Amino acid sequence: MHASLVRSAKGAIPLHAVKTEDLKHWLRRRPKRESEWLQTANFVGKEGELMLVPGSRALSSAVLGLGKEEDPLMLAAFSESLPSGVYAFGDIPPEVGGVRVALAWILRTYKFDRYRKSKSARLAKLVVPKDVDGEEVTRIAESVFFARDLVNIPSNDMGPEELAAAARDLAKCYGAKFSVIVSDDLLKQNYPLIYTVGRASVRAPRLIDFTWGKADAPRVTLVGKGVVFDSGGLDLKSSSNMLTMKKDMGGAAVVLAIARMVMDAKLNLRLRVLIPAVENSVSGSAYRPGDVLKSRKGLTIEIGNTDAEGRLVLADALAEADTEAPELLIDVATLTGAARAATGMELPPFFTDDEVLASDLVRFGTEVHDPLWRLPLWRGYESAISSPIADLNNSPDYALAGATTAALFLNRFVSRAKSWVHFDIPAWIDRPRPGRRKGAEANSARAIYALLKSRYAQ
Repeated sequence: MHASLVRSAKGAIPLHAVKTEDLKHWLRRRPKRESEWLQTANFVGKEGELMLVPGSRALSSAVLGLGKEEDPLMLAAFSESLPSGVYAFGDIPPEVGGVRVALAWILRTYKFDRYRKSKSARLAKLVVPKDVDGEEVTRIAESVFFARDLVNIPSNDMGPEELAAAARDLAKCYGAKFSVIVSDDLLKQNYPLIYTVGRASVRAPRLIDFTWGKADAPRVTLVGKGVVFDSGGLDLKSSSNMLTMKKDMGGAAVVLAIARMVMDAKLNLRLRVLIPAVENSVSGSAYRPGDVLKSRKGLTIEIGNTDAEGRLVLADALAEADTEAPELLIDVATLTGAARAATGMELPPFFTDDEVLASDLVRFGTEVHDPLWRLPLWRGYESAISSPIADLNNSPDYALAGATTAALFLNRFVSRAKSWVHFDIPAWIDRPRPGRRKGAEANSARAIYALLKSRYAQ
């Protein structure tokens, strides 16, 4: 169980939370001394407002304002602000209780201190609520932290080899069968797109591949984009757009986080994880705009822009995943700026033709507060990804619906899977929120795990 959780409630300081609109009624229910203290201190219950209530010798309680309770993880503000001690949730609105409170508590304890040690010595601990599975909450939070760490590590320390090592360690931990195809062997084993995108870098491209679970269990395959740094290639990005490109392997980080949850929970499925790991760099061996490349599936692709490299490496990985006709094929990628323009950084879109899957994803995303939004996989834009000299163009001469045309491109490499879904995530938080520091984020990981757990629990 996570270090910030305990089971014994002896001596625990109560934590209360209240919405602004309920404050007057709530104060009438509280002990007179506590109520008078809060009113004297002008506590109004606004979002994130934390008030410590003193006792005769020590802290008596703490009260958090929820505002209109628009942020479901607002209770994370407790763990980031309280002094050391043991706490237990007391009088809080029932709709913000349960798993949400424990998960919010742990999520905000995350710190990325690989390069700068934290100065904070505070260690506030929470008594696990009676209706919460502490092990499950820990499993989810620590898997999210695993993904955040991978994304936050700068590209000089997180190349294709290091990403493969992280995947290998994870696979080994759970007894999964691991393999990796590196450099020229990618050509020999027919992964030409992964090789071509990564060949300009001194850090060799590779395809990470591991499997776990019983061979006769339902097949679920996860494919994650592992572009460890994206310069844009010869179609070079601007310096401002390059600053956060260490996060371009965020899809890989998220599928590894999902895999960690699945394996740790021992779900009844046969899991396969495929990650094309490359650096999209610039050198004399870089692929060029106008080149025509052949894919693993046999489709030819005209290069409209070398900065649309993610869909290329995913194409080869998806083609391989599709050969097994999995029951569910999921790919996750930091793929397009168009997705960010459409839904922002906090609401990643997904694309699928499976109506039941789409409905389930939205429902679970809402339930676990890992929001998703379905965008249309509209076939009317198929012509936009055509090429006059090849089967496809990776960057069509069409300025609109960029997230949809990218999804349509990927869909060309999936034909046998019973169900397929593509997530276009930012893997990043651009403004701090409760439980979410500015920086790396495992968008969609908790929602996808909730879906898999609902379908494949033992």
